Amino acid sequence: MYDLLVIGGGINGAGIARDAAGRGLSVLLCERGDLAEHTSSASTKLIHGGLRYLEQYEFRLVREALAERERLMRLAPHIIWPLRFVLPHDSGLRPAWLLRIGLFLYDHLSRLRALPGSQSVRLSTEGVGAPLQPRLTRGFAYSDCWVEDSRLVVLNALDAAERGATIRTRTQVESARREESGWTATLHDSETGRRERVRARAIVNAAGPWVAQTLLRTLSVEASPKVRLVKGSHIVTRKFYEGDHAYILQQPDRRIVFAIPYERDFTLIGTTDVPYEAGPGRVTISPEETRYLCDCINRSFAKAIGPDDVVWSYSGVRPLYDDAAENASAVTRDYVLELDADGPKVLSVFGGKITTYRRLAEHALEKLDLPGLKPPWTGNTPLPGGDMPESDFEAFQAGLRAAYPFLPDALARRLARAYGTRAERLLGDARSLSDLGESFDGGLTAREVDYLVRVEWARSPDDILWRRTKLGLRTGRAGVARLSRHLAGRSIEVD
Repeated sequence: MYDLLVIGGGINGAGIARDAAGRGLSVLLCERGDLAEHTSSASTKLIHGGLRYLEQYEFRLVREALAERERLMRLAPHIIWPLRFVLPHDSGLRPAWLLRIGLFLYDHLSRLRALPGSQSVRLSTEGVGAPLQPRLTRGFAYSDCWVEDSRLVVLNALDAAERGATIRTRTQVESARREESGWTATLHDSETGRRERVRARAIVNAAGPWVAQTLLRTLSVEASPKVRLVKGSHIVTRKFYEGDHAYILQQPDRRIVFAIPYERDFTLIGTTDVPYEAGPGRVTISPEETRYLCDCINRSFAKAIGPDDVVWSYSGVRPLYDDAAENASAVTRDYVLELDADGPKVLSVFGGKITTYRRLAEHALEKLDLPGLKPPWTGNTPLPGGDMPESDFEAFQAGLRAAYPFLPDALARRLARAYGTRAERLLGDARSLSDLGESFDGGLTAREVDYLVRVEWARSPDDILWRRTKLGLRTGRAGVARLSRHLAGRSIEVD
């Protein structure tokens, strides 16, 4: 019997599984698809306090998120790094004094200060204003962080597994019933077709958009889950401004839209907030959302973009806690944990931000209060690959290049970012590029593919090209076909 069955392999499920495994519990995590396949890989890819949440008086959420931002920078410096944001003041929208007050609060809500504070900037004379329309003459700059969101999920799952958890992808919890001493659940492995029964003392329902459906149908718990589904979409274009800074742009509808440097050669733009009424599942951007995001850019940038400039888009459904807000953008991003203890316990997770997943996991285990639970530990323990002296990524990267001088600069940097200190396990005894096996598009090699299958639960080209890496942006149809053939020709051996 497991102590804990976690349903859902997004950031919340993976984070809870990691925390629980490290605190002495036996854990089984089941994900019906791939890790981070839905909402957790469809974020704006930021670790941030949420500047706009101050307008909604979400001070607790912002304070907690700012503290987590600085903590996560230390624990995962390979996949999380500082990013400077430029906020133009747009006449007729929020007044400059209000923006200044908001940034002052943002700087001071958390006592920690690893990042530089906010400052005023003259867009008409400073370089960050060069891509913008001449009417935008003043603004502000502040700091937050970038995160490789889907890798954050995988690394939490990997650490959970190394601490004893069982991670089962492509495995659906079809049903579960309460018995006197715990839950009995029926699992279905979609790869093998096999069904089996397992027992667990408690369940965490971290099924994301499926949280209500899982509670009512899979677990047969009588409840009235307050979940509100909101679709968020992003577009990616070729890079249309120079610099490694991002922009946060106010809009007439009071929303904000980000423009962020992405994968060296691209710009990421998002997000939308659209009420979503259909059943949860795979979603795509609508023409109206694409036009909206292009229009947002064209209000502020000198160079206009249109739908034909979009090279990729992605969408996700956020399972927010329904606080009865009229506007989808105003629905709280704070998390709510609901415990049903009418018999063996089940804890359901609603809402949340990727930034606060670690604290959410701690709070979830506090609420479950299972016997034998050891003290919290994740606040000071690096994620796999993040154990760099002084969290110094640049020094680590220089050492990796020295150890493997045959690696092209772009490949060395990508491997250092994706795997951190685990890159040496992947590269092993390689002394030339040919030692890494067949080469695919974008610098992907057979050795990396085999590592992702063996260690990180990758099974399909999409798992590899869009979640473990973002090399789908650089891979054509022929490259996908070659990768598919390679995957089909190898036997899966999982560490």
